[in-house]
Amino acid sequence: MMIEVKNIQKSYGDIHAVKGISFTIKAGECYGLLGPNGAGKSTTINMLSTLFPPDSGEILINGLDVKKSAEEVKKILGVVPQEIALYSNFTAWENMLFWGGLHDIKKNKLHKKAEELLRLVGLSDRKNEKVKGYSGGMKRRINLACALLHSPKILLLDEPTVGVDPQSRNMIFELIEQLNQEGMTVIYTTHYMEEAERLCTRIGIIDSGTIVAQGTLDELKQQSGIKDVIVMQCNQQPDESAIAAKLNLEVKVTDHTIYIQTQNSKKDLTRCVIGCSEAGYEIQHIDIQKANLENVFLKMTGKQLRD
Repeated sequence: MMIEVKNIQKSYGDIHAVKGISFTIKAGECYGLLGPNGAGKSTTINMLSTLFPPDSGEILINGLDVKKSAEEVKKILGVVPQEIALYSNFTAWENMLFWGGLHDIKKNKLHKKAEELLRLVGLSDRKNEKVKGYSGGMKRRINLACALLHSPKILLLDEPTVGVDPQSRNMIFELIEQLNQEGMTVIYTTHYMEEAERLCTRIGIIDSGTIVAQGTLDELKQQSGIKDVIVMQCNQQPDESAIAAKLNLEVKVTDHTIYIQTQNSKKDLTRCVIGCSEAGYEIQHIDIQKANLENVFLKMTGKQLRD
C-alpha cells in the first residue's frame, strides 16, 4: 500500500477533530475524503502531510512512519492546502522559485520544471505579475503548480477549488486527472459531490471526525442500500403487486406512475419497459433517477452534505 492510516485520532483541547479513522490507498489511486466543513478532512490532511502528529494511531506513507521519518516523507509529498500558500507581493515566477528552492532543486532543473508547470496551469503569460493581482482561480492554479515542482509521488489536495471560477476549476480537474492517469497517487478532500464523483476511484465519507463508509461509488450504494429508480408514467393506474411479481423488483405505484428500484437501471430498463407493456400498460414517459453520492451521504449520515 502507498498509504496506510491506522486508527488515528487528533484533539484540540476539548474538540475531538478526528476520532479513530483508518483507510488504505494503493499506488496510483485517487482517494476522496468527502464531508462537510468541520468533519475532520483538513486535520487528516495535516497529519498525513506531517504538519501535526496524530495523538494516537499510525500513518505509513510508502512504508515510512510519518512520526519517525517526517523529512523523508516530505520529499515524496506535494501538498495543496486549503488556505492559499503564496507570497502575494511576489510574482508567480518568484513564488515558484522560492517554494522549489525549499526542496533543493538545482537551478536549471527548477527553471525548466517551473516553465513546464506554468504552461500546464495556463499562466505562462502572467508569470511576471504579482500574485496579489491574481483572481482566486489563478492563485489556486499557481498553488497547485508549486506543489508539483519536486515531482512528488503523492499529491494531497485540501478543498482546492474553493472560491474558484469555472474555467480554473475545470483546468484543475483536468490536471489532476492527467497526473493520476500518469500514476500519481492523489488524496482529494471536498464537500462537493460532483468533484468526488468525477475524480475519485474510491471515496471515504467523513462526518464528525469518523469515516462512516468508504469504497467505490457502486460499493457505497450497496452499503447504503440506495438504488436507482426507473420512473414510468402510464395511461392508467397500474397494479402494483402484479408488476412487482412480474419484474421481481421493488415497485411502488402512485397516480398512474410506477417507481421501480434497481441496482442497475441501465441493465434493467429494457425488461421493465417490456414487462409493463406486456401487462397492458401504455408508457407515456420514462425517467431514471440515478443513485448518487448525495443520496448515499444522506442515508449514511442522516443529513444533507452542506448542513
